[in-house]
Amino acid sequence: MRILLISTANNAGSIVPLPLGLACVAAATERAGHHVRLLALGSDADCENDVRKAIKQFAPDVIGVSVRNIDDQNMQLPHFLLGSLKQVVAVCRAASSSPIVLGGAGYSIFPESALAYLGGDMGIRGEGETAFPALLSWLEQGAQSPPPPAMHFPNGSHSPRAFAPALDDFLLPEPRFWLDFPGSTEMRIPVQSRRGCPLDCIYCSTSLIEGRPVRRRSPESVVEWLTTLRHGGFRHFHFVDNTFNLPPSYAKDLCRKLIDSELGLDWWGIIYPKWVDAELAELMAKAGCTQVSLGFESGSETMLPQLNKRFTCREAREISDILAGVGIERYGFLLLGGPGETRETVDESLEFADSLRLDALKITVGLRIYPETPLASTALEEGLITPEDNLLFPHFYISPLVRDWLPDRIARRESDQG
Repeated sequence: MRILLISTANNAGSIVPLPLGLACVAAATERAGHHVRLLALGSDADCENDVRKAIKQFAPDVIGVSVRNIDDQNMQLPHFLLGSLKQVVAVCRAASSSPIVLGGAGYSIFPESALAYLGGDMGIRGEGETAFPALLSWLEQGAQSPPPPAMHFPNGSHSPRAFAPALDDFLLPEPRFWLDFPGSTEMRIPVQSRRGCPLDCIYCSTSLIEGRPVRRRSPESVVEWLTTLRHGGFRHFHFVDNTFNLPPSYAKDLCRKLIDSELGLDWWGIIYPKWVDAELAELMAKAGCTQVSLGFESGSETMLPQLNKRFTCREAREISDILAGVGIERYGFLLLGGPGETRETVDESLEFADSLRLDALKITVGLRIYPETPLASTALEEGLITPEDNLLFPHFYISPLVRDWLPDRIARRESDQG
């Protein structure tokens, strides 16, 4: 079968990420014997013409559309990102009678509502490397037997999903998948060595996408893939693992193998402020880590348990200092307004973040409410949302104790520091 896979630049930030997930699905689909074309759309006005042209030239039997981001998580001026993607699906529908399959991280959080809003024929929730080739086989056989796992349909029916226990069973995409991107050799290539997160922060949707158990690729397979990319001209990477330092033994082993490979990489990752010692920090630096996202989210001992964080401010400070000591830049994040937040806890968090002398700090006011999270249950109990609310459209939680004060407080701070 001819398979057209479409990635759109509905990104929530200024940097357009390379579509790692869709490229992994493309690699798995090719291994299953299908002819695949990956179309990565930019944010320009001609993207709809690019879709029409690709469909006319390629005549796909099935069209897959990746749904990455739903919105920009900005409570003050929320930007809903699916409107342009809905138009892309409509263009596909007008240009082809082939079935349109939705998937991706954003879709996996909202499988029913995203399918209804975007107008796809079916969707895959979770990992597509196994589910998408299975879906194609099911379609080739006339879609008569029960559908494969992880499928969702517009009538509300769905099949249960399952997570692959061994990530090494999934191919990693070859360099050719990135070369169509202008300037891609200077962009940060996403790397995922692990999937799943058991930490259960009250607002987080990662477990909806990847599950709770941490599943790992072998360090050898990760380094082998990075070696191939390095020889293809790529040097800059971003480990998108939800927590690079979990488990720490795996992180150390991976870093040692990166050091031994002598690839000369420049990469950054996401650090949870626990389970980092001086040895891990030094290994990371020697392996090419130049910066980390340090996800402490609050600097208040009162608020950390409210967010179900498993570290203390003291641990966050010690780890920040350890990373700075080996020359790794630290990008910090504050997530203010959660359940129980007060003016006092906000000031504690701001003072704490300032005291760390970070290389950069991003402050977010209000917590995006995702379904099936403890935060959604709290918002429901407090009457901030109802069971009928469609959370696909941005809803935010902000503590009633700071609701009318916090946005102005942070705006004044940013103005004073601007």
